[in-house]
Amino acid sequence: MKTLSLETSAKSVSVAVTEDGKVLAASYQNIGLTHSVTLMPLLDGMLQNAGLSLPDIDLLAVAAGPGSFTGLRIGVSALKGLAWAKEKPCCGVSTLLAMAQNARAFEGTVICAMDARRSQVYNALFRCESGVLTRLCPDRAIGLAELAEDLSGDPAPKLAVGDGAQLCCDYLTAHGIPCRLAPENIRYQSAVGVALAAEDMARRGESVSGRDLVPTYLRLSQAERERLAKGLKITLE
Repeated sequence: MKTLSLETSAKSVSVAVTEDGKVLAASYQNIGLTHSVTLMPLLDGMLQNAGLSLPDIDLLAVAAGPGSFTGLRIGVSALKGLAWAKEKPCCGVSTLLAMAQNARAFEGTVICAMDARRSQVYNALFRCESGVLTRLCPDRAIGLAELAEDLSGDPAPKLAVGDGAQLCCDYLTAHGIPCRLAPENIRYQSAVGVALAAEDMARRGESVSGRDLVPTYLRLSQAERERLAKGLKITLE
């Protein structure tokens, strides 16, 4: 099964194709350009260089959140378009679960963290043993003090990944909870992790149609929060 994946949840953008756990092709950019400009040329170039096309792909996947509101919308919308064109099954993968794939060689607790601003991180915890990831909590938006409290009784070695990893690592270490920072080359989100997680989802029968694919934000956008603060509705219903 060949899986094509997109990752647009943060500053970087990446695309990949895997087949049964093997990476066939991947491309990554982290130069600060808008995803709406970089994503499709990056995808087209990767497929051309690998001698692949959309009909060769069995499953489409995207990092569906949490993450940047704009970035998630770009990635999910692009994948919906690809899926509808060829009626391909899709997987909307947790950004944090995809990120944890980078740490499969680690033994201990993997702390996945994205900087959510407002003194919070988007976070999920995983136990990694012999390359197998076990989720310890749902995806959440959480304060650093609450995260430290959750981890205070965990004796396992800890590794932080994601663009909020430095933030978490510094805070935890300062509060007496030893934590390692993942190396730069495996710290951040990548489409390879999205594809590997999607392969597992597909085997469990968790794929959906392009129509049913939606992003997961975890919290309201700034515009929605401002409307609520003014006593206004955030939907037209």
